[in-house]
Amino acid sequence: MAHGGRRYARRVRILVTGGAGFIGSNFVHHLMAETGHTVTVLDKLTYAGNLASLEGLPADRYAFVKGDIADAELVDGLVAGHDAVVHYAAESHNDNSLQDPRPFLDTNIVGTYTLIEAARRHGTRFHHISTDEVYGDLELDDPARFTERTPYNPSSPYSSTKAGSDLLVRAWVRSFGLQATISNCSNNYGPYQHVEKFIPRQITNVLRGERPKLYGTGENVRDWIHANDHSSAVLTILERGRIGETYLIGADGERNNLEVVRAILRLTGQPEDAFDHVNDRPGHDLRYAIDSAKLRTELGWTPRYADFEAGLAATIDWYREHESWWAPAKDATEAKYKAQGQ
Repeated sequence: MAHGGRRYARRVRILVTGGAGFIGSNFVHHLMAETGHTVTVLDKLTYAGNLASLEGLPADRYAFVKGDIADAELVDGLVAGHDAVVHYAAESHNDNSLQDPRPFLDTNIVGTYTLIEAARRHGTRFHHISTDEVYGDLELDDPARFTERTPYNPSSPYSSTKAGSDLLVRAWVRSFGLQATISNCSNNYGPYQHVEKFIPRQITNVLRGERPKLYGTGENVRDWIHANDHSSAVLTILERGRIGETYLIGADGERNNLEVVRAILRLTGQPEDAFDHVNDRPGHDLRYAIDSAKLRTELGWTPRYADFEAGLAATIDWYREHESWWAPAKDATEAKYKAQGQ
């Protein structure tokens, strides 16, 4: 295994939890394209998981298991048969956590505990995927960005359960010698993202001839990163990251929501003001921003889509070419938002 700065010298078996979700499925496709590793996906297939996101993968290198990461017996057997676990599985939609926090506790806390206990028993390399939302949010005019030393200040049931799962992993490293690393990433965009999320919702509205929806004033800032770049960063950390360390993943993609909507309209040939204002989201954090200097200097990682609009254009092309993937969820998603005045 590559703990000391070397790439894996052999084909390894990687268990990817949540691999039918958005960023998990992108990581599985990245592994298939960039390595010779074999992959098992463990996914519960909640509404956010979609087997269509994994279609066309080579049968000799990929297997799928439907199951819950909180199922200790299932998890133990799977972890025992793999060299590494990359843990993407999470309840992740902030708005849902405000409606019903319980699934976030079950998956993000109990599920992570179940996985790290299995990894500890079997001496398995573990990488934990987390979010910049554990740090809370920043003021719009604050020049600061999150670093690995920023104190945790989560503000929602989602971000607090992710913070709790991060702390469990850190404690298992110190208490039990778990061979683990953690990464906290800014907002992802790209292929296979559910249409409830901000960028694909607006892209698919335009593709259907409907106007994008801007929450509130549109001043909220996110630090966007293409899912392919997140995947390459995670693989870099898995191969070369120092055990016990946390790495922040970002691509210097700070944009407010108004700028994103205008860019989508511009890239699809629409007038930049052809959008509607809707109610702001409850508890809508103001600004996230990532300083990824540690990842870049220590491990030599750089993003492919350093230009946000280039990545956005590629993403629009993907949704234009894959309507059969997103159309089944679109009507129900828009009906839910309409009921909320959004």
